[in-house]
Amino acid sequence: MNKSPNKLNKLSADKTMALLLDRARQQGDLPGFARAITAILGAMRGEDDREFNMTQTVLSDPALTQKVLRLSNSAMYSAFGQSIGTVSKAVIVLGTETIGHLALGLKLIDELSSASPDSAEAHLEMEKAVLAGQVARQVATSANHRDAEEAVVCSMLHTLGRMMTVFYLADRWAKIRERCSATGHSEETICTELLGLTLEEIGRITAERWGLPKHLIRSMRHVEPSTGDDPINHSDWLAALSTLAARCADALCEDESVGNAEIEKLSDQYAQMLGIDVKDMLEAIETVKPAVEEIDLSAVQSAKRRSTQKRSTRTKIDPRAEMSRVLTNGVSDMRDAAERTNPSQMMAMALETVFQGLKLSHAIAFLRNRKEGQYAAKMCFGTGAQELISRLTFDDAYQPDTFHTALSTDRIIYIENANDPKFAAKLPQWWKQSLSKAGSFIILPLLVNNHAAGFIYGDWEGTLPPMKFDAADFMLLNALRVLVVQSIDRRHRIESAAPR
Repeated sequence: MNKSPNKLNKLSADKTMALLLDRARQQGDLPGFARAITAILGAMRGEDDREFNMTQTVLSDPALTQKVLRLSNSAMYSAFGQSIGTVSKAVIVLGTETIGHLALGLKLIDELSSASPDSAEAHLEMEKAVLAGQVARQVATSANHRDAEEAVVCSMLHTLGRMMTVFYLADRWAKIRERCSATGHSEETICTELLGLTLEEIGRITAERWGLPKHLIRSMRHVEPSTGDDPINHSDWLAALSTLAARCADALCEDESVGNAEIEKLSDQYAQMLGIDVKDMLEAIETVKPAVEEIDLSAVQSAKRRSTQKRSTRTKIDPRAEMSRVLTNGVSDMRDAAERTNPSQMMAMALETVFQGLKLSHAIAFLRNRKEGQYAAKMCFGTGAQELISRLTFDDAYQPDTFHTALSTDRIIYIENANDPKFAAKLPQWWKQSLSKAGSFIILPLLVNNHAAGFIYGDWEGTLPPMKFDAADFMLLNALRVLVVQSIDRRHRIESAAPR
């Protein structure tokens, strides 16, 4: 007898951690960030030569050095009113704690980006952790609390379990999100059901494995606001501030009016517990908003735009204008990120843009493997994405079908009615076996120096697309695919120039 799908999806706590650690070994663990925490905290707490130790720590990472200098001279720190050209000066002017917080946030982005470069959701979770650290620093400073340094680190690590799950258990995370949406239950409830552990527990076990200080691990828990007058202990204070900071980071990813309302609500709930006036807390959180731009939190910016777009949809914005806006913003995001992203990241941005902008049922990125002589799906948004990817491969040898035609002519092909019997001969067998529910589809070929590197496929199941495409739409889609092609070409040229 076959097991039910629910039973097949469930894991015990031990199996969950074993699977997570195995995925981490396969994809690349995060020892760099664990080492960075130890080094930076050591530099911040050193009794002698704190400034020198912090300078030495930052300078040991050239990329981190450049980013710290850039941020030190940004508008967020303009109150210091002077040009900062060396890390030594930055440490003296801004202080070891401020530089340490910057370094930790930037190191978190670098390490977790390397571990999971293709996941837009993972990148957002990582950036929200950095944003939470900034909220904690401002609130703790406003409260004149002596442990602002600890509060930043605790807040950045508060959602570690969520980050690890999104990074390394992406397939399980997708099921968790689907179940939450279907049942209305919380993520922690569904995680316990499917993984045998809560996200908090996953975070604490990971932190213990990294050998992080026990007081940091104790703070990695959700604390509900209390209205009692009794003072709370140090551990509870850190955990409460970390909870507030993480929830504020979520709110800062929302549409401006929605996010502001949530932050006001949170401030009312947590102010007394944390020993700070509501007005002072709101002013402290307000100072964090420029950090989204200053620290270049691109995923947070994109999430905020998506939230605004969704809210606009509820006010019945013209569908064509909405599509144009999503495509335009997506292409703009890709242009802005072009110099600092790899082809996989650029492809993920392109795929998300066409998926959201065209309201597709599926958006799939196919890449060509010349050695194996085939095209294979590598990324997919939409219903049953993970199951689809494993089935979508086909030979790269030319066949007289729609897909090879698109790849040979380097032109976008849009099929309005894939169910037309006269068109059936032009549809390949692999498409009929896996994607035949599509009523219409679009192909965006990706050719580098006249050689096919892959393509982006999108479809609409059952019904026809919500609208006709015009010349402006195709111009945006062409701009999007050109940016992906340029990213692939740039990578090829770098690899070709590298010494063998």
